[in-house]
Amino acid sequence: MQVYFLGTGTSQGIPVIGSHHPVCMSEDVKDKRLRVSVWITFEEASVVIDCGPDFRQQMLTSGCEKLDAILFTHEHADHTAGLDDIRPFFFRQKKDIPIYAHHRVLENFKKRFDYIFETENKYPGAPGVEIFEVKNNTDFTIGQAKITPINVNHGNLQVFGYRIQDFVYLTDVKTVEATEIEKMKGLKVLVVNALREEPHHTHFNLQEALDFIHLVQPERAYLTHISHLLGFHEEVQKKLPPNVFLAYDNLKITI
Repeated sequence: MQVYFLGTGTSQGIPVIGSHHPVCMSEDVKDKRLRVSVWITFEEASVVIDCGPDFRQQMLTSGCEKLDAILFTHEHADHTAGLDDIRPFFFRQKKDIPIYAHHRVLENFKKRFDYIFETENKYPGAPGVEIFEVKNNTDFTIGQAKITPINVNHGNLQVFGYRIQDFVYLTDVKTVEATEIEKMKGLKVLVVNALREEPHHTHFNLQEALDFIHLVQPERAYLTHISHLLGFHEEVQKKLPPNVFLAYDNLKITI
């Protein structure tokens, strides 16, 4: 399995528009972060988790030419606003693109992207999607691989993370029930959000993320959904435990 970090930034990305914060002014490429997403390849499958407003740019940069499915964590714009940009994959592959999401998220899409979900007199330039509802405690498969939804909380909002083989991806997490932590036993790699050092009401801060990693005990962990307020990449990395890494855009890891 290969994991490609398409974006590792928070909802505004880094640099933030109009900001003169030192991290936003950094010339280090690792301090420049698009909105959060990953591209995962396993067996013959090519899957993206979340499809934010930087999706087109991320696909061009990564060289991704095949899209077998999109798994959505939740409906916020920084995770979903790029849905229209799946059109090239739809036109090339000549079949609907499977999308997996909570029922609430699918209903949200039908309002925001109504032209994609039209069944009559559909605009011919719109992409086609095949809808799959994700339910907690209900595994599903893509190819031969089992996908396990991980139910977590983004403040008061339900969010799904996903386990694929020995890899778990979580973002926009603030609290996790013990029953969901049990689903993460024996991991080789955990990806989890760490917004900043100061507490936040809907996201793990750095210490909360490190405490959660210690609880789950993966072999390796990568931090994502990072704000400029966390600090410079190289300085933050020096403070982390030996098996915890600050992810950055276009990082590729093999599991």
